[in-house]
Amino acid sequence: MAMTSSPAVPADEPIRALEAASELLKALASPVRLGIVRELAEGEKYVHELVTALGVSQPLVSQHLRVLRNSRIVTTRRQAREIRYRLTDDHIAHIVLDAIRHAQE
Repeated sequence: MAMTSSPAVPADEPIRALEAASELLKALASPVRLGIVRELAEGEKYVHELVTALGVSQPLVSQHLRVLRNSRIVTTRRQAREIRYRLTDDHIAHIVLDAIRHAQE
């Protein structure tokens, strides 16, 4: 497999860039959180929709959503009495979907 060159990172920023990437990957390092991101790649969802899609409890989904929110991977939008969750950035979906596809090869 050929390696492609990556964009140049200023000499004073490589550690910060690596630390930020590490934090992002830590936030994604859970099967439930990966599942949430996979579901949100399709569009905004309510917690109860994520619970149904993932087959796990509502408290567990809420706990993982909190981690994703704190990491700024997901954002929220209030709609009436409920909150809809969505990905902050489509790049996250690409990372997760590529990782899932790679694991299935």
